[in-house]
Amino acid sequence: MPVRPLPALVTSVLALTLTALPLAGAASARPASPSSPSSSSCSTQAIEAASPHGPDVKALCAALAGLPDKDATAALIRVGGKGSWHGVAGVRDMRTGAPALENARFRAGSTTKIVTSALVLQLAAEGRISLDGTVQQYLPGLLTKDFAPITVRQLLNFTSGLQPGASLGEDVDDGYAHRFETLTPEEVVAASVAKGPDPDHAPGEHQRYGNIHYTVLGMLIEKVTGDSYAHQAAVRIVRPLGMRHTSFPTGPDPRVHGPHNRGYDWIDGRLVDVTEWNMSDRFAAGDMISTTADLERLLFALFRGRVVPEPQLKEMFTVPDVDGATMSAGLELYELDGREIWGKTGARPGYHTVVAATRDLSRTVVYSVNSTDAKGDGLAIAQRFAFPAFNR
Repeated sequence: MPVRPLPALVTSVLALTLTALPLAGAASARPASPSSPSSSSCSTQAIEAASPHGPDVKALCAALAGLPDKDATAALIRVGGKGSWHGVAGVRDMRTGAPALENARFRAGSTTKIVTSALVLQLAAEGRISLDGTVQQYLPGLLTKDFAPITVRQLLNFTSGLQPGASLGEDVDDGYAHRFETLTPEEVVAASVAKGPDPDHAPGEHQRYGNIHYTVLGMLIEKVTGDSYAHQAAVRIVRPLGMRHTSFPTGPDPRVHGPHNRGYDWIDGRLVDVTEWNMSDRFAAGDMISTTADLERLLFALFRGRVVPEPQLKEMFTVPDVDGATMSAGLELYELDGREIWGKTGARPGYHTVVAATRDLSRTVVYSVNSTDAKGDGLAIAQRFAFPAFNR
């Protein structure tokens, strides 16, 4: 299917604007009239009144200034804990130039894994599964006899040794032509199983991040509960926490329902609308749709023990004793300016998400950035939009 770039008039405006932007190292694409950060949060008075013990409001406002640009078309940021701050900038739609919506829904990508991990740990707390139980026990026949026993805990902390499964495209350029196709969890896992076990590491010996671990966990949740993953997520987490704008796609539905900012990506040198995309190949590893307010609600409830009880909650803050490991059950440990930060990133075409906090919730950040390279490594986006929340 051919790439559908923005209309020629829009791309011409973008191209003409590039010459007027003194950005070092790369050209920038933006409409003739870039939107400003929300005036209430980034006014001179708001910046001057910001607490020295709160987030670095000046740096956060600088991150939002000038959107849209070559790296992002919109950004929504929520900072909480000791000192709260909200900011929004950019456009809802590059064709119309309408301003970005602060309450916009977006593809939350791999932050879905937080929900999946929490569901598994709830089932463990209820005694319906054991974290030391195996895939072979709970999903008999899924793996061949070539595989050593793989425990639920090893799936949770990415040390299962399963190789990547089938995908409709690992990057936006490859996946765009397949964006309306369907790939079931069973097909994803079957492709992984066909590759055999990790030839270099037994289960539990090596941490390798990947969607395959959480695709299997989603299947395990459905098998143990006799219910769909999406419904279990809704009745156990989404509804009890009042996450009213969080949902999961129905089958292969490629749309983001409700108010949302459109997502874009550079494909073959052109800025292309990638909002509509079938997420069936991501399933429990990354198909959630949410808002920054809902994810902030999840973050606070989870860290306070309202979602997963002790001692199972400890699994989410325990990195396995494996060389080079940084990930726990659904979260990842970072160190920033001497602070330990627990969080998770998520990336789908046109949307980059971060959920992060100190363990004591003294500082939290949730953002959705309409990144034009959302499937890149994401570090530059996080450094720009998330790191300032932890500057002080």
